[in-house]
Amino acid sequence: MSREIVQTDQAPRAPSYSQAVKAAGLVFVAGQGPFDPGTGEVVGETIQEQTRQCLRNVSAILEAAGSSLDKIASATFILAEESDFAGMNEEWLKWFASDPPARQGAKLPIRPKGMKVSIGVIAEA
Repeated sequence: MSREIVQTDQAPRAPSYSQAVKAAGLVFVAGQGPFDPGTGEVVGETIQEQTRQCLRNVSAILEAAGSSLDKIASATFILAEESDFAGMNEEWLKWFASDPPARQGAKLPIRPKGMKVSIGVIAEA
């Protein structure tokens, strides 16, 4: 199986892992935090703002891979606080109003730079 590393300046760079990998007709996007691609700083104070930035980063990486948000098959979100689920879901539904991808969640074990949420996806290439 061949792999292709996906990298774009339109999303934050990861120092020790790839933004995404294309393999077997899929794009595996690493968990994206709510970081500004240019500054590396957290975007937003609310869970809705941070979810929006995570999805912007995911979208940019998918676009660089030749894919898009509507091709996402599965998503994983990780929250720092369970109480943020409703707010995260509120923003999520704005991006996936119909035919949303399968999804699972977990609790974030660390809190780098005030990050409240991280979102990773698997999409069709």
